[in-house]
Amino acid sequence: MSASTFERTARPRRSRTRSRTINARPALALSTLKFHQYDLRPACTSLICPDCKTWVPITGIQAKQPKLVPHDTGRAGKDAAVRCRLGSNRLVLVDVTVRKWQERLEDGHAETGHRRKTTVRRKPKTAVAPAVSQIAAQKQTPTDDEPGDGRPLWLLREMKWASTAPAVRETDTRRAQLPAGDTPKDGPQIPLEPVRITA
Repeated sequence: MSASTFERTARPRRSRTRSRTINARPALALSTLKFHQYDLRPACTSLICPDCKTWVPITGIQAKQPKLVPHDTGRAGKDAAVRCRLGSNRLVLVDVTVRKWQERLEDGHAETGHRRKTTVRRKPKTAVAPAVSQIAAQKQTPTDDEPGDGRPLWLLREMKWASTAPAVRETDTRRAQLPAGDTPKDGPQIPLEPVRITA
């Protein structure tokens, strides 16, 4: 693999560095963080960097100027080597005692440890609305007063209409004919053609 294709990964975060560089930003007070966002045990004094959200060791915790070590934003050996410019070498103000931090940590664990699990109430399942084709099929099924013999309802209705169509046409023809005999004397004349009224 050539040097041009080699991609640098994040370096391991050392607990102590000899860098005298100090970040120009104001010191980060531990009291502004939540108690689970930092660790004051001597073996692993560290906190979550507010800028890159990764755990970073605090160097010089016993000295006058404790600060965050220079660190990358990703996981060591896995993510790309992108330096956290805002959080590296930032001074840390240790304004919380180890005893107070431990008490808060234990109190928080006691509060969350005895919580009951909430019962999940499932919402009742609603019936799925039928599709348009299903609604049309339901309308096509014969009702009690229209018994079917297995054929679709629309076919039965067309067959019924075809059987009654000659009688309907004959009735319409008879209605169009003028009645035999004289027209009524007292009533108005019945128009034989459609009357169009113009305004």
